[in-house]
Amino acid sequence: MNGLIWLLVFGAFFYFMMRFGCGSHMVHGGHGGHGNGEHEGHEGHSMGPGSVSDPVCGMEVDPGKGYSEMYQGREYRFCSRTCLDKFDADPTRYLSQKGERP
Repeated sequence: MNGLIWLLVFGAFFYFMMRFGCGSHMVHGGHGGHGNGEHEGHEGHSMGPGSVSDPVCGMEVDPGKGYSEMYQGREYRFCSRTCLDKFDADPTRYLSQKGERP
């Protein structure tokens, strides 16, 4: 009986971690809003052919994943809503960092 109680406690803990903790990032498309909103350690992670780099944090984003926005006739992809909001606030800042013309 004691083993069954521990199994249920562990199962509940696992459920809540996957639903609301770090496991939820797999479902919600990135680490947006996690901690300070920055994406340390994600530069250089290539996710697949055709992936593009998020202009805000540099994280690789597969086509059809994350968020996208058209800006001056070009589509930009973002790993999270946080990065999209930062880009919306000042697009020229992030495009000039990449050497692109705004």
